[in-house]
Amino acid sequence: MQVPFLDLKAQYQTIQSEIEDVVLAVLRSQQFILGTKVEECEGALAAYCNCSDAVGVSSGTDALLACLMAEGIGPGDEVITTTYTFFATGGAISRLGATPVFVDICPTSYNLDVSEIEARLTSRTKAIIPVHLFGQCADMDPILDIAQRRGLTVIEDAAQAIGADYKGRRAGSLGQYGCLSFFPSKNLGCAGDGGMIVTQDAGRAERLRILRSHGSKPKYHHKCVGGNFRLDALQAAIVTTKLGHLDDWTSARQRNAERYHRLFQAAGLSDPAVLQLPAVTPGCRHVYNQFVIRTARRDDLMASLKEHGVGTEVYYPVPMHLQKCFAYLGYRPGSFPASEAAARQTLALPIYPELPDDQAQYVVDCVARRLVPRS
Repeated sequence: MQVPFLDLKAQYQTIQSEIEDVVLAVLRSQQFILGTKVEECEGALAAYCNCSDAVGVSSGTDALLACLMAEGIGPGDEVITTTYTFFATGGAISRLGATPVFVDICPTSYNLDVSEIEARLTSRTKAIIPVHLFGQCADMDPILDIAQRRGLTVIEDAAQAIGADYKGRRAGSLGQYGCLSFFPSKNLGCAGDGGMIVTQDAGRAERLRILRSHGSKPKYHHKCVGGNFRLDALQAAIVTTKLGHLDDWTSARQRNAERYHRLFQAAGLSDPAVLQLPAVTPGCRHVYNQFVIRTARRDDLMASLKEHGVGTEVYYPVPMHLQKCFAYLGYRPGSFPASEAAARQTLALPIYPELPDDQAQYVVDCVARRLVPRS
């Protein structure tokens, strides 16, 4: 059996006519840059994230970059974030000449360890970027408390967590900014690159709208230097259409996660010393952008699954503090042991909404064949 890690065609087949209708409508309008389709998408996403404003941008990466620019963060400033994340988080900070200050992770949630933040604060700290990794929110209350006491900006990297909740509050709505990605593999994906920034602050939203169009307002008049961070109307129309299905897809991901837990239990893989399954933090709604298991035999298991036709992925093999481009920061192996262990031991399994029962069972059978001790 072949089990793909992600099957976007399976999803597309269920909404093909809807998507093609809205794409054709945009093509016929010949209005591709900003405009009504982007405004409709922004309104829908603001409402979904329980925010007052949303600003469509060209990618999740540019969402982070634009938020940092809107806060005037640059050379001499420091931004605290996790070392265990996709490169865009640290890269956006560094790109503006600011210094990323990394902290380790909680070994069960894989999110930023809030107990390490205080020790990393300096007079140069300007912001904190918590990453809601794999579809589950970071522990936001302590982060928000620190930020309020120290006058820091909180930029939520919610690229993997649209629809996730933290104690009844929606991901992206807790800090000053929430950054979303519509990369095709995300829970809500478009047909290329796209992103969104959600906020509760109308003034910040207006600043972002100016920055995304080269700092121009009115047209051809520039009081600041921005960038070309605009969301395309085609992508906006696709995202708005797919948003109506998102909660159903999220429910399917959650059912798939519950099914994995049952199947692994039945297969005799209940010992966390052999295999750790994703843990849901109390009070959180996990939307399972990824279903990440953990085993000391990760590389052996990954090779075996590949041999048996099961798609997997490693998120992430090299933490940010060990990337060559950040060598100047002076971190060394052992600086963040929880993140380094996760990089060695974690493996993502297929979790997409349309994953059939027989394929999920096959995945578990293949894992058990490699990990369950034989008598």
